[in-house]
Amino acid sequence: MGSIDSTRKPTIRDVAAVAGVSYGTVSRVINGGHWVSPEARTAVEAAISSTGYTANHAARSLATGRSNSLAFLLTEPQHLLFSDPTFALLLRGATEALASRSMTLVLLIADGAKEQAEIERYVRAGHVDGVLLVSSHESDSLLASLVAAGVPTVCTGIPLGRGASVPNVSVDEAASAAMMTRYLLDQGHRRIGVITGPDDTPGGRFRLVGFRGEMGERFDPDLVEQVRYEAVAGEEAMMRLLERAPDIDAVFAASDVIAVGAITALRKAGKSVPGDVAVAGFDDSGLAETHDPPLTTVRQPWSQISHEMVDMLLDVIGGTPREPVVLPTSLVVRETA
Repeated sequence: MGSIDSTRKPTIRDVAAVAGVSYGTVSRVINGGHWVSPEARTAVEAAISSTGYTANHAARSLATGRSNSLAFLLTEPQHLLFSDPTFALLLRGATEALASRSMTLVLLIADGAKEQAEIERYVRAGHVDGVLLVSSHESDSLLASLVAAGVPTVCTGIPLGRGASVPNVSVDEAASAAMMTRYLLDQGHRRIGVITGPDDTPGGRFRLVGFRGEMGERFDPDLVEQVRYEAVAGEEAMMRLLERAPDIDAVFAASDVIAVGAITALRKAGKSVPGDVAVAGFDDSGLAETHDPPLTTVRQPWSQISHEMVDMLLDVIGGTPREPVVLPTSLVVRETA
């Protein structure tokens, strides 16, 4: 281990000397950590801390042609960032994944065609090195435009209409929904409704596929609602289900936010949960655990999803092709079903 003159600003070469590694190794750690052993990474991170080194982002950007920042792109109404905790969990995870890499995460929200056009111009101008697209709709043209422009992009969920052509991190939506449906059936429920998300989103489409497949001959199209991922939409959908099928005894809501709205409607109708109607959600975003009563739900590995997305995007930016990644979910049984 070497030492440095404390009267001047430390450089990468100072970090290398203190860590006992090459200049190139330090550079690789700072620029994403690829092809670096865990021991070398630990030594470099300790040296960065002890020397007080901070990257000169402007100089690095000029040298590499990169901005050293990624976009966290949400193609949903702005209020959902605060009302739906799933987006906040992904944002936090992505921020954590970039914290040790001296990179910046830029939050972009594109609600509507005008905002999407503005964001496309911003991204194509090189202000970010790549895009983490955390919500995608089949009806949106933004993803296709980014891909056509050669902008490195990674999606949460399988982007509809593009399949595996865009790198993505997902859970098995259909199998996860089938798992929850099977649980409800095993509990003795037979008149099971489903409130799922929009059909032009992977969650909305594939969770319905999983539910329908597991229900088999018991599937009743009159017990299906597809709505926005919002509590008020879940409440309205539950009211419509009760009007059509007052004997309904369970509901699978394809998000915790929708489930909370459904429970509100059931309470207004004088129904107890789970006594009269069992309710199950999807996500386990924190809302499920704190709700009264706590929600039975499907748990998505949020931190793992966001960290995997960042790693995947940095590989793509660096020229390394990546295949889609499918992560496991788990059933969390609480008090509503």
